[in-house]
Amino acid sequence: MNRFARLATRLLAVPLGLVWLEPAGEAAGAAPECWPVGAESDPAVPACCRLVAEDGMPRFLSHVGDGSDDGDGYDGGASFAFAGVPLVGGSGELLGVLAVTDRAPRKWSEDDVRDLSDLAAACSAQMRMRTRSETVRQAREAAEGEATRVHGLLNRSELLLRASEDLADTSGLDDVRRRVGDLVGGDLKPAGIDLVLVRQGMLHHVTGPVDDDVFGPPPGRLAEPFGLGSHWPVARAVREHRLIVVDGPSVAGGTDAAPGHPATPAFDGLHLATAACLPLRGTHDTLGALVLGWDAPYEIGVDERAVLTTLAGYTAQALERALHLDERVTVARQLQRAMLTELPDVPGLELSALYRPAARDDMVGGDWYDAYPLPVAPGGAATGALSLTVGDITGHDMRAAALMGQVRSMLRQADHDHAGEGPDQALCALERACRRLNLPASGTAVHAHLTPAADGHWRLRWSNAGHPAPLVVTADGAVETLARHDVLLHHALTPGPRTCDSRSLPPGSTLLLYTDGLVEERGGDIEDNVDRLSQQLTTAPPGVPLDALLRSLLGSVGPRDARDDAVLFAVRVAAS
Repeated sequence: MNRFARLATRLLAVPLGLVWLEPAGEAAGAAPECWPVGAESDPAVPACCRLVAEDGMPRFLSHVGDGSDDGDGYDGGASFAFAGVPLVGGSGELLGVLAVTDRAPRKWSEDDVRDLSDLAAACSAQMRMRTRSETVRQAREAAEGEATRVHGLLNRSELLLRASEDLADTSGLDDVRRRVGDLVGGDLKPAGIDLVLVRQGMLHHVTGPVDDDVFGPPPGRLAEPFGLGSHWPVARAVREHRLIVVDGPSVAGGTDAAPGHPATPAFDGLHLATAACLPLRGTHDTLGALVLGWDAPYEIGVDERAVLTTLAGYTAQALERALHLDERVTVARQLQRAMLTELPDVPGLELSALYRPAARDDMVGGDWYDAYPLPVAPGGAATGALSLTVGDITGHDMRAAALMGQVRSMLRQADHDHAGEGPDQALCALERACRRLNLPASGTAVHAHLTPAADGHWRLRWSNAGHPAPLVVTADGAVETLARHDVLLHHALTPGPRTCDSRSLPPGSTLLLYTDGLVEERGGDIEDNVDRLSQQLTTAPPGVPLDALLRSLLGSVGPRDARDDAVLFAVRVAAS
């Protein structure tokens, strides 16, 4: 603008030129040798204002300051000459005035009028171009800002999509905790995460490994539960069922927290700048809250609130499923463990059993072991005989566990009803009872009777209903497979006679019974695993305690990703 003012002064041979801008009403610039812009002795500014206020037409006047009125509207004062041409925008709007003044009156020629008008047209064009450039710049910045916003929204949409997928198949609280941490850790980048559950009026932290320095309390600090009615903002979020944003010690929308308190006890000592407490609403009530904290101020606008609220919804759904599954699995586990036998104390024998559930928490099965003293036959003398059973009812659910409990009790009853008879007769009686009662039980079992004999030996009689063959290890390390077996137990099969085999167990020998969960592995060969089991028994140190032996066998032979539960049951005859 200064350049146009200087060109005007040179072309029209006047001392002062300026560009006066509308609506600011200030001079944009003038040649350095001009009068001080805005000075009282400078008539250019009021003349520009008058030009704009009247009709916005070019004005060329010569004022004689002798007190007379020569029709130009300027009475008295100093003499001067003024020439001004409006500057117009692309839509005809008035942008300002290009003006020149002289300290003395002068007559403006046609060339003066044409030159100043041409300069004003060029100046207007320059101003329109600058306006368009500024508009383009603003549009570009707006577009870049919108692109950034859209990119952020896209990232949040991807986060929510991953959340809906990842949290849809969680299998327990630990799984929910881990997946939520993975989801928000990569996108929202919080410095701290806490997950609390409502239990009996208290809020309990769902904690992870002690080396987890992001999710939950700092390492080494006990995660104590705290009251639902306490001052912590997370407790308030659960009580009021709404998002609570904490900026330092203050809570958005008012606070009842004591000064300096963080959003949750898990954040104590982390010095976080912003935290969001998200209530986790279940089907019937609020389950707890998810708390995210950032170590720098974090703006939570409308869009971010929507994302956090949706994320909390997905987390609540996963949490509700996990709690339901945990409760169901806990009941199943308790039921199954309640039906596992407490091994009796038998003089001359060492007994040990090991039960391992399937790797997946929702898979409870029908594997069982049992041991109890055999009843005395009518008119017979007490022998100290012992009944042993390892079995596997088909299925991996609560129904299988319930059937297992029924079969276990019925087999015990069969031994009592057929006192003095062999284990084969007890299995046949079990099958007949299942058919009469229409009990749809199927599976495999090894049922055995162990009776003390002379010289520290024990007599073993057994009947195998389609079960993996028991193994006998003698004191010198030789392994024998008791391979003979009959058909499995099945409610659709007509009960028939079963075989009963017998052998002596000398002092120092060990009998091992197990279920197929120990030797069956996807993609592997059962016979190879049985051979490995035999080799492990052969090389086991003499006299190793049975519980240690069973743990070693499970660790060395059992599949790593156990898809089935497994039972190991061992009986060792005391050395003479």
